[in-house]
Amino acid sequence: MKGRFITFEGIDGSGKSTQLELLAESLRSRGIDVVTTREPGGTPLGRSLRAAFLETDGPVSPMAELLSFAADRAQHVEHLIKPAVLDGRLVISDRYADATRAYQGAGRGFTAEQIDQVIDLATSGLQPDLTLFFDIPVEEALQRLESRDESHTEKNRMDKETADFYSRVRDAYLEIAASEPERFHIIDAHRAPDQIHSDVVAAVDDLLNT
Repeated sequence: MKGRFITFEGIDGSGKSTQLELLAESLRSRGIDVVTTREPGGTPLGRSLRAAFLETDGPVSPMAELLSFAADRAQHVEHLIKPAVLDGRLVISDRYADATRAYQGAGRGFTAEQIDQVIDLATSGLQPDLTLFFDIPVEEALQRLESRDESHTEKNRMDKETADFYSRVRDAYLEIAASEPERFHIIDAHRAPDQIHSDVVAAVDDLLNT
């Protein structure tokens, strides 16, 4: 099989990580060689960077945030994503460069030029074959994050952002989707998990059958 690269994007609380696991299980049951990963934290170095950034209690400057994620992505691309795709495997990543455009661009206020420069350096131009954006109202996402807190599920500093922040991030994702309709596929995440999963499988099958 030809190697492919798929990314899952969405604001925190959108359910994308759960859907990634469901998709990987479904594809593996069909004999497809799947590599699942995430950003930040897809490599040993990335896991150290994730712990240092997301779990810190101290203040983090927006530039440090931007460059930390870029360092994680450079390592991720060079030592995991590219080798796996070249080996004919299907790589599915929980977040990639579009997260930087949405979170650090719209969320933190960096210019498009700054964001593009950093992304180009970190990715060496590697683009996903397909990006699934799990769209959910901000209010519902925040309710899910509150439930996550009450259930003692792992949280990080990005889970503590405001509704206004997540609204800017969501709007940025939708703008990217509108500008790149051939790559981006919007998934309505305001539904039951099995309904969402069916749409995810259909979108991925369309890619694999081309």
